[in-house]
Amino acid sequence: MNFKRMFLATTAAVGLATASHAVDLEVTHWWTSGGEAAAVSEFAKAFNEGTDHNWVDGAIAGGGGTARPIMISRIIGGDPMGATQFNHGRQTEELIEAGLMLDLTDVAEAEGWADIVNPSSLLASCTVDGKIYCVPVNIHSWQWLWLSNKAFADAGLDLPNNWDEYVASMPALAEAGKVPLAMGGQAWQSSGAFGVLTVALAGQDAWLKVNAEKDAAVAAGPEYAKVFEAAAAAREFSKDTNVIDWNLATAMVVEGKAGGQIMGDWAQGEFAVAGKVAGEDYTCLPGLGVNEVISTGGDAFYFPKNDDPEIEAAQKELASLMISKAVQVSFNLKKGSLPVRGDVDLSAANDCMKKGLEILAGGNILPDGNQVLSADTTGQIEDLMTEFWSTDLSATDAQARYADIIASAD
Repeated sequence: MNFKRMFLATTAAVGLATASHAVDLEVTHWWTSGGEAAAVSEFAKAFNEGTDHNWVDGAIAGGGGTARPIMISRIIGGDPMGATQFNHGRQTEELIEAGLMLDLTDVAEAEGWADIVNPSSLLASCTVDGKIYCVPVNIHSWQWLWLSNKAFADAGLDLPNNWDEYVASMPALAEAGKVPLAMGGQAWQSSGAFGVLTVALAGQDAWLKVNAEKDAAVAAGPEYAKVFEAAAAAREFSKDTNVIDWNLATAMVVEGKAGGQIMGDWAQGEFAVAGKVAGEDYTCLPGLGVNEVISTGGDAFYFPKNDDPEIEAAQKELASLMISKAVQVSFNLKKGSLPVRGDVDLSAANDCMKKGLEILAGGNILPDGNQVLSADTTGQIEDLMTEFWSTDLSATDAQARYADIIASAD
């Protein structure tokens, strides 16, 4: 059964099929790296082949930090796109409260999203006052360390099994002409890497205390001091990266120019595009090999309100398609992330993706920062981390400023 026949059969079964006319639906997102573009093309292909509508790609380069203000400005300014990517959680709460986002509750209830989305926190992050405003499309987790097998072989080193072994190998990697730790220059990268270090070195309880409960005393305490000191040491071994974009830092690992990179599971898409094989060309350590955990953030698509009923019908068709079994598999295999539903066949997953699925099945999960921190607090932390990783700001001073941000977090 091809996509179109399958989709029509599905929508007819749940009463969502409409007699709408073909619509050109603009979809904005920030997926522009090689792996990301390959993944989002699966959405476009399924929409174009499975409906009468047409996907108009609105990719915005520069990552979420660049794209989100543009998307929000267009929605607020009365020039909404048909659909748009956000990280589900608190990034869109003001747009929803302002009544600017389409309510998808009828689609979600007809298709039983509450029964198929796993973990349920993903759908909860799409829900405001009992109504569902987004379709989660993947589970992406920051909690990964990616290692270049070539870089370690060139340096005559064994691959490390955990963060401590990796840190111990960094001087030898540097002597061999490798950048020990690749770190791109965008704010979200340094902030995300710090979060991964926190979960691994301070532990999940401390992370939850600070990020979910906004406990400034823990942020100022000894567990976080250990993390800031580790980050300051890692900073020295990352200073020769000299790239801005995350995928260019990943490319250094792919090519064996860098020993490793702390980055989310989306890095797998870059290895895949380069034809690299997990376990042979690169190695992945969830939770830095210290604390194997998956943070269950992810990407979701929201649909700004539109007065045209034909556009609204097309929006709901796209939402339904994005969470369908076939599209969940094709998209997430390219993206390197995990599907939001557990009833799909992922026998084609690589070794790293299977590790993530095993951790998810074991229930060792954490929420993503975007699910517990407001956009304002996230921005303040990113500004601090940018300064910390790019200057000689001391660990002690950075921790004090970090604790102040948590103390005033909403």
